[in-house]
Amino acid sequence: MSDTNSSQRLRENIRMLVRKLGLLDKDEAVCSGLTLTQSHVLVEVGRKTDMSVNDLAELLNLDKSTVSRVVEQLVKNNLLLRKAHECDRRFVTLELTDQGSQLYKSTEARMKEYYAGVLECLPAETQQQVIESLELLVKAVHGKCCEDIKK
Repeated sequence: MSDTNSSQRLRENIRMLVRKLGLLDKDEAVCSGLTLTQSHVLVEVGRKTDMSVNDLAELLNLDKSTVSRVVEQLVKNNLLLRKAHECDRRFVTLELTDQGSQLYKSTEARMKEYYAGVLECLPAETQQQVIESLELLVKAVHGKCCEDIKK
């Protein structure tokens, strides 16, 4: 198989995966009433303590101003709190409110169930291979510079 054919198949399969996961609809995440970005912020803050806007921006590969706007909306919706760090009052960390924590936990439970169902659709002998292949793909995509695409 030629490299061109392989790269084209990879591209087409990723495009289909994005579509099937509903990632083209940026306005709303499945069943939560949040945008996809808001949902990602909520999950990441729920998974890690002492998360800052800068940490989130880096983790989500978004610019700080975008993350700041999303955080502001989540604060207004009583899902996130901004807290001054104990040692350095200039450093602000984010934490979930009780309502945010409930939404985070329900989102995590739904996603765990959803992806368990996806795995069940795969033959048992290929499940681990698919997971490992996706891990390799994520590392490869992470290693590629956006400048390569612009050339």
